[in-house]
Amino acid sequence: MGSAEWPSGLPESLGWFWWVSVAGTPPSHQLIPSSSPGHERRRGLGAAGGAAGGAAARCPPGKSPPVLALGQEGVLQELVLGAGQPPDPGISEEQRRAREEWEALEEIQSGLEGTSAAPPPPISFTEALQHFQSAELSESRGKVRAPGRRGILAALLRCLRGPPRLRPQLQGEQELALAMAQCALDDSERVHMRILQTIYRQLMRSRLGCPRYGAHWEQLGFQGVDPGTDLRGTGMLGLMQILFFVLDSRTLPLAQEIFQLSQHETQNFPFCIMSVNITRMVIQALREERLSRECNRRQQVIGVLNDLYAAAFLRLFHLWKGQHGTIADAGFFLKELELSTKKKPRQLLKSLEAYMSRGLQPPSSPSSQIHFTSICDPGVELEGDSQLI
Repeated sequence: MGSAEWPSGLPESLGWFWWVSVAGTPPSHQLIPSSSPGHERRRGLGAAGGAAGGAAARCPPGKSPPVLALGQEGVLQELVLGAGQPPDPGISEEQRRAREEWEALEEIQSGLEGTSAAPPPPISFTEALQHFQSAELSESRGKVRAPGRRGILAALLRCLRGPPRLRPQLQGEQELALAMAQCALDDSERVHMRILQTIYRQLMRSRLGCPRYGAHWEQLGFQGVDPGTDLRGTGMLGLMQILFFVLDSRTLPLAQEIFQLSQHETQNFPFCIMSVNITRMVIQALREERLSRECNRRQQVIGVLNDLYAAAFLRLFHLWKGQHGTIADAGFFLKELELSTKKKPRQLLKSLEAYMSRGLQPPSSPSSQIHFTSICDPGVELEGDSQLI
């Protein structure tokens, strides 16, 4: 077909139809063959065609897209307003193809709207905790082991100078915390997915969600594409403590600074793996009744666990930053941290209180902090090896 002049007054958003019906074929507008997967769709749309395609995509199925200006272009009226009606023997082959393409675009949009799933909304720590408080968790509660028993001498010493047993009214909360540690991440549980999404958004400072699986979890410090595989020994309590850390206004600045250090060029470390290890230490201290005195004093268990978790992470931050630690030092730092959570939890908590009351950046050297017993102390027996999971 010969060259055709652009009609005056025709909006660019309708240019694709004009090229099809008048000029014969749109320049640089190609159709993917119908043999390809999915519906026939346009590829390589220019500015005019892209605008028209956008108008069609926004149109509800079964309805014709809006026509901004028709004027003297009666052909355009027939193309657009006649979409979805029986074929008119008076229209040309080019017009029929253009009409079919409009309908194909509407079907594609309808399919996308039906299959796309928005990421779950964020969740607060309180709402997440209420979910576990109301959930049955019978299977997880069945796996909860009783706190570790001590020898006769240790029992005698406890009668003389403690630590005391956990008060009966707090044992239900202790059981809940240990049950959460036995509860695995469940893809079918919406609250679990909301916890994951909230952690991702807070650490990445993003308003957008992310897929359930993918390399983006490695950026947060998980070992692979599925965070659920890294929660051995901590279960959902491991995620709940991260959630607390990144949502509580008192600890959020510390969490962000630690996460920033974990991305350092030479001092980097896997943030979430470190977090899971700290949660494991906190759980062990609870099992061994190392936290009973503090829980009794504050009349709560989960609050003490969360604060001890944050205090231990602060201690790790002091060690890592002050001693210019690298991933090769992780085992040594974790051993010292495990000793601190077992032997001196109250001192850890006091250091956290001092940090938050000052509202200052953590000091660059741990020398000014409370002295912790050396890991070489022969009187200290650690349970298992402290190492990255």
